[in-house]
Order: sequence, then C-alpha cells, then structure tokens
Amino acid sequence: MLTRVMRRISAVICLLLIATATPASAAPKYEFPIIGCKTTYSQAHHDYPATDILTEKGCEFVAPTTGVIDEVSAVDNYSWKNNSGAIRGGLSISIIGDDGVRYYGSHFSKIYSKVVPGYRVQAGELIALVGTSGDAAGTAPHVHFGISWPTKAGIWWVRRGEISPWKYLNAWKAGKDLSPAKEVLAKLRKVGEVPKRVGY
Repeated sequence: MLTRVMRRISAVICLLLIATATPASAAPKYEFPIIGCKTTYSQAHHDYPATDILTEKGCEFVAPTTGVIDEVSAVDNYSWKNNSGAIRGGLSISIIGDDGVRYYGSHFSKIYSKVVPGYRVQAGELIALVGTSGDAAGTAPHVHFGISWPTKAGIWWVRRGEISPWKYLNAWKAGKDLSPAKEVLAKLRKVGEVPKRVGY
C-alpha cells in the first residue's frame, strides 16, 4: 500500500518537474493505443473530457507510453441494475506514465495476465483487446480512453478523464510525440487532486 502511495506522489512530482524543467534529450515516446485496425473517435464525450475510440472487437490495445500499471479491473462486475461509476468501465487498466500522467482504457474483452499493478509496461506493448465490457454492452466495440493525473485508488471520476485526448491521439497517430503533461498539470492546479464529481 505504501509503495503505491509513494508511486503516486512520485508521479505528481514528475508532473511538476516536467512543467518547469528544460527539455531532456530522451523525451517520452508515445504510441496510438490501437494497432492493426481502423479507428474512429471524436472530440466530444458525454459531459466530461475523454474519448471513445471505436474499432472492431479483438483489436489490440497497446500502452500509449512507458510507465507502471496502476489499477486493473480484470473482472466485469457491471450490471444495468448496479450502475456504479466505479465499475462502468468493465475490464479496465490505468497506467502511470513516466511523464507523470495517468492513462486509462476500459471496455476491454481481455486483459493479458501479465498486466497487474506494479508491472512496468513499455510504449507500444500489447496489454489488452478491445471489447464491450461494462456499460458498453450492446454498443459498438470501443475503448474509453481518458487522461488525468494520479490519485489514490477509487477516485474513478478523475480516472475516467480530465482533459480531452483528441489532439494527443491525433499526434500519436501521425507518429508525433506530443505530451499531455503540461495540460494535465494545469488542470490539476485549477481543480485540485480530487475535484467535485460532475456528470453521470
């Protein structure tokens, strides 16, 4: 438990350093999170910033950057009768990148067994397959993709997304290494680590 708390504190400190430090020669590398399949996604997402990346079931989801697996939901406990925000994502993964940013993906059909909290993942590493778990059941297969900052476990309304991934996904798809760290830090400073929950 202490190790996870220290990892989160380190990630927030990393965000602060990125915002103030001079550029390093070994900048973080970013990858578009779906490989080998056609995708579509939009700027808008319900009433909070995130993106649904629509594609085919079984398409490969890869780590968007190098980092450490933070939270994993390997069992789909969602039901329409239990519409808790904490479990709407079904099979889901969050990664704390080396850039200090948290990347969240959900609605997977499969998460590979190696993907557990504390596992170090490399940019572009295969970690899950696209599906319709959680409240995506009955919809087109997609990955809910959110970008935020690290928090303690269970703060799902931050985990699901705090800034729009749109321009970052576009850049990564084009092979550009555009970091969301500064925008994430700006939002964190504006709303605080655990802002009031908005939306459904």
